[in-house]
Amino acid sequence: MTSSFEVSSSRDRRTGEPGEANLARSADQPGEWVLLSYRLPREPSGPRTAVWRKLRKLGVAQISDGLVALPAGPRTREQLEWLSEEVIDSGGTAIIWLANPSSRAQEHQLAEAMAAARAAEYQALITVARAAAESPAPASSIRRLRNELRAIQRRDYFPPAERDQAEAAVQALSSGSPPSGDEARTHRQAGAAP
Repeated sequence: MTSSFEVSSSRDRRTGEPGEANLARSADQPGEWVLLSYRLPREPSGPRTAVWRKLRKLGVAQISDGLVALPAGPRTREQLEWLSEEVIDSGGTAIIWLANPSSRAQEHQLAEAMAAARAAEYQALITVARAAAESPAPASSIRRLRNELRAIQRRDYFPPAERDQAEAAVQALSSGSPPSGDEARTHRQAGAAP
């Protein structure tokens, strides 16, 4: 799956300011990432499962077993610091690192993998929203899809094209009109929540 995005042009939807995913300092220099290196005991398995779920919810890039990364920013750093404390409280070891990939190509690979994972989540949401549009969707179903869209957006550091499509599909379901890509882009540029 090919994603097209520009790492250096990411903007915060609410303020229009460069967002956390604005990694490029220059065209050839990679940006900073926050890394969590952790290890948890195999037993009991509950803490390992809880950490895995939280990492998945954050949308981390899995670099290797026990090593994950997010674009550096105050929010992402704080989230990984909290998770680090949870790992230590569960009898494990954890350390937070700030690092720069050695090349823009390596950074682009991380960003592309993260965008592809979000694209798959958006595509699944689009499929569910379109299926719901073909039959009367109860308000609770629409609310659930809106919440799911917001959850994906919170871990979407490098928005793929599917983001606009998912916003349009959920919006169309809410309003009862057919989705259009232009509506989603307009909605997104306005910074309104779906």
